[in-house]
Amino acid sequence: MNPYRRSALAVAIIALFSCSVSQDQEVAIGRQNAEEINAKLPIIRDADVADYVQQLGTAIARTTSRADLDWRFFVVDSKEVNAFALPGGFVYVNRGLIERAQQLDELAGAIGHEIGHVVRRHSVQQMEKGTTANVAVGLTCTLTRLCSSDVARTAIQVGGAALFARYSRLDEAEADSEAVINVVKVGINPDGIPVLFERLIEERRRSPARIQAFFASHPLEEDRIDATRHEIAALDPAMLRGLRRDEPGYAVFRAALRALPGSPEPVRGTQLELH
Repeated sequence: MNPYRRSALAVAIIALFSCSVSQDQEVAIGRQNAEEINAKLPIIRDADVADYVQQLGTAIARTTSRADLDWRFFVVDSKEVNAFALPGGFVYVNRGLIERAQQLDELAGAIGHEIGHVVRRHSVQQMEKGTTANVAVGLTCTLTRLCSSDVARTAIQVGGAALFARYSRLDEAEADSEAVINVVKVGINPDGIPVLFERLIEERRRSPARIQAFFASHPLEEDRIDATRHEIAALDPAMLRGLRRDEPGYAVFRAALRALPGSPEPVRGTQLELH
């Protein structure tokens, strides 16, 4: 039996019997999919860009209840606006999302949100419930008019609930709460979370096709922004005033990203198998 079939069978057994997924199993599932994603998608390897996101993500992740995971953060060279997380601590942020995050606190909030999904084990819970049959048997990603590139389809389906399902509103609310708590712990102002959300909603009004992938996998409406602002308002104002909104290093990081060649055009008519 080849490695793919062994892996698919193992995950299928987990889903079939709705057993608890151990942390070791979770990490193994995430690592296998991360290896394939990293081989298929245009991951940015430039040290000034990759190291900044890895360091920021690691700093936030270390404040969480799952600091023991070997967290890995990647930047996907795609203009599409999206971010997603795999089980076990593998987090991906698209270039298009970073370009819209004008300050450190906005990017930290986006990364903190994806970390929150892993911390709350949202994708694992779906596997345990057997609600994502795609995860159990693997899936061939056939591109459609709704998804015109490998990057988009991967971001929608993999990011949508570690591995092929859309996050629920409750999942999103829990991930938002984790983001608020954990960016504060690392000394960053959480106001960047609703600020970025509002910018994305405004862009959806103007040009919905440009950020379709993000909203396909992340339900986002005004009430979610209101809930996040309400949670932030409950924090000590004096404490919030002492938190960072931005830093000089973020401008350097964004300049390094802008200096890279433009991201590739979407590739049509391609298949991407994930398992």
